[in-house]
Amino acid sequence: MIRGLYTAASGMTAQQTNIDVISNNIANVNTTGFKQDRAEFQDLMYQSLNFTAGATSADTSNPTGIDVGLGVRTSSIQKNYNQGSLKETGNPLDLAISGSGFFKVTTPNGETAYTRNGEFKLDSEGSIVNSSGYKLDPEIVVPSELTNLSIAQDGTISAMNASTGDITTLGQITI
Repeated sequence: MIRGLYTAASGMTAQQTNIDVISNNIANVNTTGFKQDRAEFQDLMYQSLNFTAGATSADTSNPTGIDVGLGVRTSSIQKNYNQGSLKETGNPLDLAISGSGFFKVTTPNGETAYTRNGEFKLDSEGSIVNSSGYKLDPEIVVPSELTNLSIAQDGTISAMNASTGDITTLGQITI
């Protein structure tokens, strides 16, 4: 009987993990660049109570054996990298990646991080940063005298000098 309680408890724990993962997916449905997770499970070991061809009486034997499962556990939580829907925002620095890839950003402590969140803006120094303030890598700085920022399909960023009308290429976003 105790074995049955442990087996049932392992199933409840696994389903609680599944509910937590689904809840996180629902909570982040409107988060830019969010990729949903999926919990995966696997059986725990089986205990053989009676082996195949084991004697069940003096004249008979068990043709299949008796195995008792000992429950389930969460084996992994996988990220789903399928393409989400794209949405027009009107912000010239909001970008989306169609297909595979990540934007490369630099954290404040100098480490490299990767994100699919293309919600970029200019910081006080004119650097292009993401919503967390991490600078795009390679860093691209937009001088204050440039306006009409545009980003081409290949990631080339250019802007127009308001006083001269000249177009200046500032850099290229790498994926």
